[in-house]
Formats: sequence, structure tokens, C-alpha cells
Amino acid sequence: MSTVFNFTFVPWFRSVAPYIHTHRGKTFVVGLAGEAIAAGKLQNIAQDLALIQSMGVKIVLVHGFRPQVNEQLAAKGHEAQYSHGIRITDAVALDSAQEAAGQLRYEIEAAFSQGLPNTPMAGSTVRVISGNFITARPVGVVDGVDFKHSGLVRKVDAAGIRRTLDFGAMVLMSPFGFSPTGEAFNLTMEEVATSVAISIQADKLIFLTEIPGIRMDSELPESEDNPIDTELPLDAAEKLLASLPPAQKPTDTAFYLQHCVKACKGGVERNHILPFALDGSLLLEVYVHDGVGTMVIDEKLESLREATVDDIGGILQLIEPFERDGTLVKRDRTEIERDVGHYTVIEHDGVIFGCAALYPYPEAKTAEMAALTVSPLSQSQGDGERILKRIEHRAKSMGLESIFVLTTRTMHWFLKRGFQQVNPDWLPEARKRKYNWDRKSMVLVKKI
Repeated sequence: MSTVFNFTFVPWFRSVAPYIHTHRGKTFVVGLAGEAIAAGKLQNIAQDLALIQSMGVKIVLVHGFRPQVNEQLAAKGHEAQYSHGIRITDAVALDSAQEAAGQLRYEIEAAFSQGLPNTPMAGSTVRVISGNFITARPVGVVDGVDFKHSGLVRKVDAAGIRRTLDFGAMVLMSPFGFSPTGEAFNLTMEEVATSVAISIQADKLIFLTEIPGIRMDSELPESEDNPIDTELPLDAAEKLLASLPPAQKPTDTAFYLQHCVKACKGGVERNHILPFALDGSLLLEVYVHDGVGTMVIDEKLESLREATVDDIGGILQLIEPFERDGTLVKRDRTEIERDVGHYTVIEHDGVIFGCAALYPYPEAKTAEMAALTVSPLSQSQGDGERILKRIEHRAKSMGLESIFVLTTRTMHWFLKRGFQQVNPDWLPEARKRKYNWDRKSMVLVKKI
């Protein structure tokens, strides 16, 4: 094993650890478009889901079968019919849907049963359980169109799904529901996944789709200047949805967005639209800071706030690498516990990505900003400037006139942000007594 691999793998694996801890015990509902299976992506997606489940996540997998049903209909010489973005399910289409669902469930169960050596599934044990968890009702006649055997979700057996998940199994659901009289209805994967996520109050609803996500400007084509909007607050998502025409096909911007908005309003805090074409998109979205698709959330996950005792562990984990390489002066846990009220942190989805402490010297009308740290995973994104502005605001609210820093390696960063270098003799007397002359830190001051 190469030394280069060691030095890249170890920091990466450590950076993933906070997300593993955060998601353990959580419940994800994953809506898998039938197009992903038709494109040959099932094996890798199954491996990724098995890996996520092995790290303590409970998973409900809802598969679609749109292209598979169309294939069955074409083989029978029957044309697929749609209206209002929903399939019109006549008797032939219902038979085709049942055949497609049976075949897909077999393929999915087989994918989770693999355990070949030297593959991600080696040693895994994934129990997949299906059931009649959905009670349905007919769509009926809408605008003069009879949807026949197409249905809508009437009720979800949330208790039954939770019991199955608590048993340690993965729940697999097809887009079918049954009436109390035993009549079968063809549903949409998107509605089933959304209804289940709301009913069991899942922690995430994830759609693996044909589209890469929602772009910053949905009216403009894909380009470097129009990237995917990785975090879309609910109010912005609702405004965007209201400006879009009704969705007719899965590639329409509103198609998956409408379900994410519904789930978000129903209590599911995080709702994702991911591209199945990108290998490993599930892992990249769940275990990487910014993800790869669009996440619709009820509020901004990133918050800039004052630290609490619950943040001590996160602060230590953040600053320790910089203490080891000499960028920061080493601080022990007792000192941080004592001074935690002086710290400001940037938190994203439960993980601390930046921090700084403010130590006031009221007699000199100044304060020291210490331990300014930003995680390598989120550097160059403006987090340092945001923390600096928050520290300046805190200092102003105390009636102070300046802030100062001591640094050995990052002088130019501070000079670009209005600091000026001064002689160490400028320091307040109380701080001057603690100045380490051997370290030869530069003293930089900024008027506020």
C-alpha cells in the first residue's frame, strides 16, 4: 500500500467520521427512479445503500418502474398514455405494471444478496422485506380524463414500517397500493416515497433521478456559471415552484421539486434530488460537506453562533491538526471548557467547520481574537470572513475599539482584511506578560 494512499485515505476517513456519527440511527427514504435500473446502475446503488445501512442508517427503498412498464406495453403493442404527469392505467397497463414490479423486486433483492469477496458487499447481510404497507384510492376522473387503475396514497402503515426497520431490515416498496376491497392501484414512486417519508417522519427523503439537481438559475442551461444549488431553503423552493409550469415529465424542474417541498412542509427536514448518473452520488451527498445534488431544507443548515458546552468536542477536533503542525498554540481541554463562552462557531448539519475565540481586555479597549480556524473541507468559501465579522460585532457590542491577533503563518490573510502590524510592546499589559518571545508571533491590530 503506497505512502501517498495512506496520507490521502486517513484524513479523508477522519473527515467522514462526524457524518457517520450524525446519521447513525436516522431513517432515510430513498426513491429510486426506474430509469436508474434501466441504465444499469442498480448494482452500485445497492452497494452504496448496503454500506450506508451498515453504518447504522435505517432505509426504506421505493423503486419506480416507468421505463419498465413502457417496455412491457411496447412488447404487447399497447401505447403508454399520460395526463397531468400521471400514467393512465388501463387493464393492460395494470398487468404490465404488475409484471414489471415483480421482475424489479427480484432484481433488487438479488442485488442486495450478493456477497462476493473483494466487493463492497463482501460480508454484508442485508435483509430486504416488502409488504402491503400502502392503502390506496383511485385518482378517478380529472378534467374529463378517467385514470382508471391509477391511484393515490390514502394511508401509510407507518407503525408496520417502523417495526420492520427496528428489526434491522431494509424495507422495499413498489409503487402499488391496495384498497380495503383488495383492488390494486398503480401509484407513482414519487408520491409513495413522499407519503412514506412524511408518515414515518424520516430524517431524509432522497430521490435518485435523471436530473443532477436544481440549478442556481433554472431557466438557464447547464454551465460553470450556473451550477447546482446545493442548499435550497423551503421558502425559496416554494417561490421557485410557483414560478414554474406544472410538471409533465421527470426531467421538468418542478417534477421532483414539488415532492421535496411537500415533504419539507410535512416535517421531513432534508429532501434531496440526486443524479443517478454520477457514480456514488448517494455517498457524496450524505458524507461530504456540500454534497452533489440539491437539498431542500426547512431552514439553513449552516449557522454562525456562539459556542456552547456541547461544541467542545467539535472545537477540539477542528483545532487539533493545526496545533500539531504549529499553526495554533496548543490548548488543553480544560482551557477550552473554561473559555467556551468566548468562542464563536460555524456549524453545518451538526458539524463544526470553523471557530474563533474573543478574549477582551476592557482596560485597554481591545480584545484578542484567538484560535481562528476553518476546516480544510470548507476553506476558500468565506467562512473565515464570516467569523471575523461576527467577532468584530461582539467586540463592538462590548464597547471595545480594536481587536488584535497573534500569528506566525497567516499574517497576509489578516493584512488583506484591514489589520496592521504593530510591535509586541503595543499589547495590553496583561497579555504582554503571557507573550511567548521564543515563538516570535507577529501582532496585528484592527480598528473597529
